[in-house]
Amino acid sequence: MNIYKFPHNFLWGAASAAYQIEGAWNEDGKGESIWDRFSHTPGKISDGQTGDVACDHYHRYEEDIALMRRLGLKAYRFSVSWPRVLPLGRGRVNPQGLDFYDRLVDALCAANIEPYLTLYHWDLPQALQDEGGWTNRVTSHAFADYAALMVKRLGDRVRNWTTFNEPSVVAFNGNLFGEHAPGLQDPKTAYQAAHHLLLAHGLAARTIRAAQPDANVGIVLNLWPAEPETDSAEDASAAKAYWEKYEIHFLEPLFKGHYPLGAYEMAGENMPVVKDGDLALIAQKLDFVGINFYSRSVVNAQGRVDSVPGSEYTEMGWEVCAPAMRRLLVKINQEYKLPPIYITENGAAFADEVSADGKVHDPRRLDYLKQHFLQTRLAMQDGVDVRGYFVWSLTDNFEWAHGNTKRFGLIRMDYDTLQRTVKDSGEWYAEVIRTNQIQD
Repeated sequence: MNIYKFPHNFLWGAASAAYQIEGAWNEDGKGESIWDRFSHTPGKISDGQTGDVACDHYHRYEEDIALMRRLGLKAYRFSVSWPRVLPLGRGRVNPQGLDFYDRLVDALCAANIEPYLTLYHWDLPQALQDEGGWTNRVTSHAFADYAALMVKRLGDRVRNWTTFNEPSVVAFNGNLFGEHAPGLQDPKTAYQAAHHLLLAHGLAARTIRAAQPDANVGIVLNLWPAEPETDSAEDASAAKAYWEKYEIHFLEPLFKGHYPLGAYEMAGENMPVVKDGDLALIAQKLDFVGINFYSRSVVNAQGRVDSVPGSEYTEMGWEVCAPAMRRLLVKINQEYKLPPIYITENGAAFADEVSADGKVHDPRRLDYLKQHFLQTRLAMQDGVDVRGYFVWSLTDNFEWAHGNTKRFGLIRMDYDTLQRTVKDSGEWYAEVIRTNQIQD
């Protein structure tokens, strides 16, 4: 048996997102978001559910923080609902919305849990979408103003700020593929949105630092390493091309100051309008980068491979391949001059139920997490500066277009009663945090 210890100051946490857990979608002055509109549109969500109630975290946050304390979490990554604090995206402030995040942050601090705040986890105010959403450059400036508002209110207690979660999903799943809000399928819209998301990141980073000089500012990217199906030169070349076309659209401008060649090839005449100074603003130095990892893309000369014989797959249809995480971390560490890294999301959706003994036995999720923790520790031994790990997710929650059908949580959610039950994986994670080590 091998024991892998983590550095004494390694930050163990869990993550969530406002629309997926808060509920209270139209309470206390909150404005409509694009996800409110999208989920209320028939046929958009697989099980017809909405985030109207979700986990009711808005009313039950104290119960959830008590569960975080039970697990021993050192940090909690959560997002703010932009339309809860600015119902129209700009202008009139909703004091009741700000008061909620005040209470949440105070309760986290009282529990000795470090707040890691994400400003945008996909729920754009619908009022801004009605004016063009992320295709409108004005939205980027409105985002910076929103960032300033939150720092002014919470900056005395929140030191770690993430601008965006997974901007590629925002730009392309929402505006090119139509799978997420706002449900558009237009390449020109998608590529312009991608640029304005990066611009908004740059503007907000500058704004946060001006308001709070000791703040740590970062962004979170979801990366799927492209790996060849075989050892053939053709598959290796195809995997390299796949990575450059689909995975570095945000990495390159953020850490090298330019768009990759693959972006120009993919976008063609749909490349966005980029103004002088934009790329310098986007590429400003960051204090950390968050990496969300779930799986990999296996590629051969014909394209992406749908399934790998002998591999395990999650309920999302994603291959379980923990060693790919180590390889990804080493690769980006070698190819980019990165700030410290946090694993900001990693987890697995498996179908699990409450057993006759009243517990939730989820051995596949537990093993998934164990293997990914192990590969992260090995990457750290390879020289990658990983500072912390946020499991996705704290609780089962509204899984976007999948509704309530996919369960990622360390804590099971009964959506009828809203009863929370810590799963075996949660109890195991609590022991990992307590001992700061894993055994394989």
